[in-house]
Amino acid sequence: MIKDELTYSVIGCAMKIHNTMGPGFQEVIYQRCMAIELRNAGIGFQREKEQVVYYDGIEVGIRRADFIIESKLILELKAVVQLEDVHLAQAKNYTVAYDFPRGLLINFGSKSLEYKLMFNPKYN
Repeated sequence: MIKDELTYSVIGCAMKIHNTMGPGFQEVIYQRCMAIELRNAGIGFQREKEQVVYYDGIEVGIRRADFIIESKLILELKAVVQLEDVHLAQAKNYTVAYDFPRGLLINFGSKSLEYKLMFNPKYN
């Protein structure tokens, strides 16, 4: 698995949050904490930037990733006891829909922080 300095820094922010807050809060609480930590770390981000989804060239909806990190990385947060395939699929779909090289799924809901790095096989 290939990781870079930006990915490690984002995971480090998440670890600090999880060590401080622990599991058990709603996802929105962790999103707010992540925004604070990213800002403190000097990492540029956008929250819930809209992305149009197309099917066969026709607009079929809009998605909003939790965070766009420095226009390089999609960050999706969860606060569930255990990550499921649907969460992984969502993070991967966001990575492809936004056409970013990689995405990161972080789960604050389990006893230990969980994270999964996604790669976009269709990245242009």
